[in-house]
Amino acid sequence: MHKQFNCIGLIGIPRQPTALVTHQIIFNWLKENGYQVLVEEKLSEHLAFDVEHFASLEEIGKQAQLAIIIGGDGNILRAARFLSYYDIKMIGINRGNLGFLTDISPDNAIENLSKVLSGDYIDDPRFLLEVSIYNKKGQNTASSFAVNEIVLHPSHVAHMIEYDAYINNRKAFSQRADGVIVATPTGSTAYSLSAGGPIITPQLDAIIITPMFPHSLSARPLVIKSNNVIKLKCPTAKEALQITCDSQVILNAEATDSIIIKRSQNAFNLIHTANYNYFKNLSSKLGWSKKLY
Repeated sequence: MHKQFNCIGLIGIPRQPTALVTHQIIFNWLKENGYQVLVEEKLSEHLAFDVEHFASLEEIGKQAQLAIIIGGDGNILRAARFLSYYDIKMIGINRGNLGFLTDISPDNAIENLSKVLSGDYIDDPRFLLEVSIYNKKGQNTASSFAVNEIVLHPSHVAHMIEYDAYINNRKAFSQRADGVIVATPTGSTAYSLSAGGPIITPQLDAIIITPMFPHSLSARPLVIKSNNVIKLKCPTAKEALQITCDSQVILNAEATDSIIIKRSQNAFNLIHTANYNYFKNLSSKLGWSKKLY
């Protein structure tokens, strides 16, 4: 019988060391079923069992057809930024908190993975955002990617800034706020949601611009099509700025810099079990199914 997945990557460092037992269970099960398993090299100092092949994310992306991420959503965000360059599918086992992306329970992981490895799964590709910083000479000084969101904010906490937002080089609005969040549909249930942004289903071809604690009651999140290019400038800023990607990558910017955000050409190939229901998952994670009395 032809296997769709012959080489599988095992990725992710959970917050709790006790959660590493899931890595051992999955690793042993995959090996017993004849799969080549590449374990992320960052796990080498954490695992208590013997592993033949430790590999970088780059090596996993080049050699494996599937990556199993064990941990919280932070692990899948980190992996997705790297693996989006490669033709590899990703699925998550939740050993974190909410688990919007790592949606398989460790209690029935083997049962669900058995079905996935036999070809019974749902494709759910997600696009990324790309951010580039340009100085006043027009030179690109830094770039990065984000799965959830890109956030522009002052380098000091709780300092308000004034920013101008341009969409396709046309000025759209000016606002004073603690910062601004530019999010994908994937990130609509993350930082943007906490700042009052809307929830957008992953299939929508859209980007959300959400102000953080704006100094105006009329300031509201804006949803635009993903092929628009966003430019942010802070004409009155006196201090340095920071741009964060998924709260994991930090880029420094000068007050005179221009920040360009656009849809990346890369996407990561997230998959789910065949019985996955986005709205059921959303209701469960956000507590919508709980009674109010």
